[in-house]
Amino acid sequence: MPGPAAVELSDAVAVLGAFPVLAGATLTVARGEIVLVQGPNGAGKTSLLRLCAGLLPLERGTGRVLGFDLATQRDAIRPRVGLLGHRNGLYGDLTVAENVRFWGATVDATDAEVDAAMQRLGVSGRLADVPVTRLSAGQKRRTALACLVARRAELWLLDEPHAGLDAAGRDELDAVLHQAVASGATVVLASHELERAGALAHRVVDVVNGTVVA
Repeated sequence: MPGPAAVELSDAVAVLGAFPVLAGATLTVARGEIVLVQGPNGAGKTSLLRLCAGLLPLERGTGRVLGFDLATQRDAIRPRVGLLGHRNGLYGDLTVAENVRFWGATVDATDAEVDAAMQRLGVSGRLADVPVTRLSAGQKRRTALACLVARRAELWLLDEPHAGLDAAGRDELDAVLHQAVASGATVVLASHELERAGALAHRVVDVVNGTVVA
């Protein structure tokens, strides 16, 4: 694919406290790919996503995300990626619409784009004015995904993205990710739901003990 890879890691080491959560991870993700990261709990999947989001410092090795150096340009990476972790990253005292507008404003999303994102994820209409604290787990997840759509992230980093969603929500998420990739985005997701996520991904990599082994 043309241009630099979306993710290029070589012997990447990341430390949390005194513990190496990544111990020499090497991974290349081409632009436009959907890559599933799998592995047991504690293997380093979440740390890998956080490193790519510019939220975890690179201790040793080399890494570039969307062409930016992880060692020196982490601040430039963060606005271009969308990270959805176990926590949804929403402001509980704000409504659905206010949350999506807030995150959309970081990339100057128009009102029409914000409305379209909420409608796409099924959180428009009466739900738009409901405070996040009053939403169900599935509705919170849908709102968080609407924020990612409104942000137009170049790299989607998703940790168990199907968690909390019903069957219709899971199907909608898969469709949203395919559409994002068709529009030029790249997706890296960690999941234990291997049948669904594996069918969604172009390829699968394994993370074990902080290293990428496949």
